Amino acid sequence: MSAPDSRFVKACKALAVDRTPVWFMPHAGRYMAEYRAVRKQYSLIEICKKPKVAAEVTITAAEALGVDAAIIFADLLLPLEVMGLPFHFSAGEGPVIERPLRTKEDVTHLRTNQAAELGYVSEAVHLVCKHFAANLPVIGFCGAPFTLASYMIEGGGSRNYVHAKKMMYLSPDIWDQLMQKLVAVTSEYAAEQVKAGADAIQIFDSWVGCLSVEDYRRYVLPRTTELVKKLQKTGAPVIYFGTDSATLLPSMQETGAEVIGLDWRIPLDEGWRSLGHKGAVQGNLDPVLLFADWKELKQRAEEILQRAGGRPGHIFNLGHGILPETPVENVKALAKFLRERSGD
Repeated sequence: MSAPDSRFVKACKALAVDRTPVWFMPHAGRYMAEYRAVRKQYSLIEICKKPKVAAEVTITAAEALGVDAAIIFADLLLPLEVMGLPFHFSAGEGPVIERPLRTKEDVTHLRTNQAAELGYVSEAVHLVCKHFAANLPVIGFCGAPFTLASYMIEGGGSRNYVHAKKMMYLSPDIWDQLMQKLVAVTSEYAAEQVKAGADAIQIFDSWVGCLSVEDYRRYVLPRTTELVKKLQKTGAPVIYFGTDSATLLPSMQETGAEVIGLDWRIPLDEGWRSLGHKGAVQGNLDPVLLFADWKELKQRAEEILQRAGGRPGHIFNLGHGILPETPVENVKALAKFLRERSGD
């Protein structure tokens, strides 16, 4: 680990800190001029696969915003490629999986023994950790089994997840085999990021909010818990984040993750109360509030701090990722305000 004594890592462990740590999901993106300049030279995947470039993007964003942790620049779907499932990015439409999984044979053919080919991500982590040393903690990440499985089955974005849910309901054995394979690959991939110096790992379950509590508990919780437990063997705290997940929070907590991410749809104090105030929480400003005027933005950030009540274990973040057209000055101003205000 590069910065095990940082306020961010302490907050992940629900220990008292001098002020509320802040970072934003994800730091780098189209809203930053520096990133747009890099994108003129490389595609998103090329940036991910060039450790020096990925590290540069990560470092530039964290330093420009003045946050308390840097999250590595990578893409959620990178593990699909080494499992034998190619994908590409379609202009304006996000990722497209070329041959979605639909049959038992499709799942059987997936490889689980080539996670080492993702070493370019841990190499980027190493470079970022070397740059920041003990000055700033670094967050590694991976996709959650459910979200990755859904991408693989749906073939891209989805509104109702019919194909993924059909596999869950009609072929639970095949579904579980897929989840097992994803745990095998993502646990090795994320653990390598910790070995390279990452201080924490965030598991993104971006699509999990489409599930009922019953379906989450039956088809998702066991394998996600397995992933969390494997990652905790590295010694790094685990942040588990899902969107539209207010109804799932107590079940998500059962994974044992040290930090549960809250999206903006539930007030922070309610979300934390539903977790029995055990462990840490991360969140939860609506990313669209970054488009509001400063007075409104500041008031809403203040409200979140008040709802946290100074209790140890709150990491200030957005309730989801920063949107492409976000005014970067607002992001910087918010980080500055939180650094100054929450230490009162």
